[in-house]
Amino acid sequence: MADSEITARVAPAVGAVDAALWDALNPGGNPFMSHAFLSALEDSGSVGKGTGWQSLPILIEDEAGELAGAVPCYAKGHSQGEYVFDHAWADAWQRAGGDYYPKLQIAAPFTPATGPRLLFRDERFALPLLRAVEALCRQNEFSSAHATFVEPAQHRFFEDAGWLRREDIQFHWHNRDYADFEDFLAALSSRKRKAIRKERSGALEGVSIKRLSGADIRPEHWDAFWLFYQDTGARKWGTPYLTRAAFDLFGERMGESVLLVLAYQDGMPIAGALNFVGPEALYGRYWGCLVDKPFLHFELCYYQAIDIAIERGLMRVEAGAQGGHKLARGYEPVTTTSMHFLADPGFRRAVEDFLDRERRGVAIDRLHLGGHTPFRKD
Repeated sequence: MADSEITARVAPAVGAVDAALWDALNPGGNPFMSHAFLSALEDSGSVGKGTGWQSLPILIEDEAGELAGAVPCYAKGHSQGEYVFDHAWADAWQRAGGDYYPKLQIAAPFTPATGPRLLFRDERFALPLLRAVEALCRQNEFSSAHATFVEPAQHRFFEDAGWLRREDIQFHWHNRDYADFEDFLAALSSRKRKAIRKERSGALEGVSIKRLSGADIRPEHWDAFWLFYQDTGARKWGTPYLTRAAFDLFGERMGESVLLVLAYQDGMPIAGALNFVGPEALYGRYWGCLVDKPFLHFELCYYQAIDIAIERGLMRVEAGAQGGHKLARGYEPVTTTSMHFLADPGFRRAVEDFLDRERRGVAIDRLHLGGHTPFRKD
């Protein structure tokens, strides 16, 4: 297929694209690439005017005028909400006399979860999609384009196009066909088993847990979780990224992919964790609490997630960015990957040299962390 037969255009929003056509390009069912999730962010005002995230999805059509590929792109006026930190790059480019912002971000906003970043009917459309992204950068004088948390199956498309590779570490739990939580604990060292049992017992003392999904999530549940989310957001990054309306829209548009875990004490909700469920993985996204209870964070975010993954036969739990404390709780270090296009050749060379050195450091760190998992060494 010749490039001349492919037409690329920028849509005003993901919500402006037919939902069925968009989701047909996401056959793996990744929840964060779904039309429901991305349009909910737009319609709730979580991205858009005043947020520094301007939705600019790129679409390509084949010679018959049918949608063949899409990329969820955002023009960014800052580097917040990405979880892959390029502030040093921005500072260096500004000192050299360039304008780092706006830049182009290919991502599920505010979501450090792995997944496809190029959506296409056939992989022949991968390169045209990336060339369209590069063209958008050059035409609008964007300094760069960045695709974050790219799933391994798509790395080669970016590398074949000449994009730079950056690596980091997250902690994921892997389901090795465990029958239940006790079966998982049996794979750990005796000391770690005892520690986890103690944590769970302490967290659940005087507390009841409810798991809610789909129509079972009512407005009062979202109201409670909104308070938890605001508290965590205010402490971690100043202003919460999501609006209150986003949670209602998640429930309305993708409720069966949403799993809300709430902790109650004396009949009142005191903490909660929000998860999204994909065909193969459980994605832990947000947590918050109004009562400081020891180990409750670990119970809601890590142990409940493991329970759910085992019950549903899911292959893994992705518990979000950072958090070395996850290691002692059965979550193992994995490499995550982002891909980067920089328009200026000199800037690209400098970043490429930095990334070569950074990747070596990440590999050493992962090797070190891998030697400290809680699993039995036999």
